[in-house]
Amino acid sequence: MAATEPIFNVPRSVIWVSGLMAGVQFVRKLLPDELSLTVLLALAFIPARYSGAAPELPGGYLTAVTSFVTYMIVHGGWLHLLVNVAWMLAFGSAVARRIGDRKFFYFSILCGIAGALTHLAFHFGDMAPVVGASAAISGQMAGALRFIFSASRRPGEMALDFVDAPLWSLGQTLSDYRILIFLVFWVALNVYFGLSSVWVGDAEGGIAWEAHIGGFLCGLLTFGFFDRAPAAEPLPRWP
Repeated sequence: MAATEPIFNVPRSVIWVSGLMAGVQFVRKLLPDELSLTVLLALAFIPARYSGAAPELPGGYLTAVTSFVTYMIVHGGWLHLLVNVAWMLAFGSAVARRIGDRKFFYFSILCGIAGALTHLAFHFGDMAPVVGASAAISGQMAGALRFIFSASRRPGEMALDFVDAPLWSLGQTLSDYRILIFLVFWVALNVYFGLSSVWVGDAEGGIAWEAHIGGFLCGLLTFGFFDRAPAAEPLPRWP
């Protein structure tokens, strides 16, 4: 293995994000319960901030801006975190390999913000905190669905080549039966297991299904803008 290759063949950006989220969770567990809850509320996305409650919540008006991003790095518990990391390893890794670490960060943040805005539209004034990277990861999943099924193996290699796989159009993506079956499974999984809800103190919070859908749609519609330009075909040589 080359010295510059990521451990376990996971892109550096995915490792960094996973480490950041785990670090935040670990630090919160070291804090007294009351302080840990204060930190969580300061980082969480709370729709009530935009209906006049910002001064009463930890972080004040500043968090009305920062929480659109910070809510993605805090989770309601280790299980919530591990589930998100597992989904990011599955789909985020493919996206990061294809578009690179920097674009991966930008793309994920955009999808997370879209998820928060979607949740806000349906729950304006709600006091329940929204936490977790699920909306961003839903966007990563949507982006990956536009190329993973068109990937093939290079001669002599076992792994699929996601980097050079053709990018499907929206029509191709949404008409493939494998993707449609997967989406049905994904929606059912969200509804059944309630991955969008966690308990924070005495209040139920987390990323609702609306945020998942918002992040997914953002990823599906915008991934083409982040995708690398296709490699230029070599010019023919004339005799």
